[in-house]
Amino acid sequence: MNLHEYQSKELFARYGIPVPKGKVAATADEAASAAESLGGALWVVKAQVHAGGRGKAGGVKLCRSKGEVREAAAKMLGQRLVTKQTGAEGLPINQVYVEVGSGIDRELYLSLLLNRDRSRLSFIASAAGGMDIEEVAEKTPGKILRVEIHPAAGLRGFQCRELAFGLGLKGEQIAEFEKVARGIYQLYLDNDASLVEVNPLIVTKDGHVVALDAKIGIDSNAVFRQKTVSAYRDRAQEDEAEAKAAEHDLNYVSLDGDIACMVNGAGLAMATMDLIKLHGGAPANFLDVGGGATPERVTAAFKLILSNPKVKAILVNIFGGIVRCDIIAQGIVEAVKTVGVQVPVIVRLEGTNAEIARRQLAESGLAITPAKDLTDAATKAVALAKG
Repeated sequence: MNLHEYQSKELFARYGIPVPKGKVAATADEAASAAESLGGALWVVKAQVHAGGRGKAGGVKLCRSKGEVREAAAKMLGQRLVTKQTGAEGLPINQVYVEVGSGIDRELYLSLLLNRDRSRLSFIASAAGGMDIEEVAEKTPGKILRVEIHPAAGLRGFQCRELAFGLGLKGEQIAEFEKVARGIYQLYLDNDASLVEVNPLIVTKDGHVVALDAKIGIDSNAVFRQKTVSAYRDRAQEDEAEAKAAEHDLNYVSLDGDIACMVNGAGLAMATMDLIKLHGGAPANFLDVGGGATPERVTAAFKLILSNPKVKAILVNIFGGIVRCDIIAQGIVEAVKTVGVQVPVIVRLEGTNAEIARRQLAESGLAITPAKDLTDAATKAVALAKG
């Protein structure tokens, strides 16, 4: 679950991480009033969407009068912002964040995330912060600093200083950076975060370290116990189909193709999508029904994938282990009858009670195409989708 910038900065402030003053607004008039109450002569209006790259996409505007603030907010609100991270459809701008302008001397980068290879949290930092940090990481990886935190020891002072020295900070800035790093570390642990990112972390013209931006992702598996941050959820920023899938405990990700996939197990789902691509097709989704699939969940899965108008064929690939093939077959039959599927359905079943399941499908009288193996299923799905 992702948080908006203004929500992330609310959390930052609770953990003693310095951020510029700002207010969220849902209308142009509210934005102008926010600028009035914040004071000053320079403001930044930022579109609140769950995506990076807002500046290059026109989602961040520098304003020198309250009229410019109102105008910038009016142009953003109600629109959809398209960045490299949103896809072609973009994300809706329902709120903007009005923030006082900052005098920037240097832009740095800082983030905390889980290094799965090492099973440790890692701070990633760079003196080359700002909008092009991805390009820096790709072309000049030597500019990226890393510090891994041992779970038993926690974040140590020497590690904070190592990062601070690497970022070229001096004097009091080193102590200020350590306060920021320790705040981010504690925030990460307390809120079950999956990512905390500050880009840019700035050194102001008067020499202070301030978080100019804030991005926080919360582990979706832990949201149930995070009552405070769960209230921050903005469903308008989420893919509608993916949100519905979560209600039925389905793992679903929308894609751009026309062959819908329903598979049990993430690894098998990835292999299924790879084979579809190998044989000239394009998957419309990633859908893992999991090991506890029931006829009701299979029906929900069919309704979900058919809500995508681009779908021209459905490939069901089930390996019966925890979930029996005959249970899946029962769900497929019920789903096809209930939903009224109008596109070809290709089914490959292997494992526990696979023969019983194939017999159920054959005796159902429904137009379901059987497949003897995964390659056969993928080639038939591609052919039927094109036909």
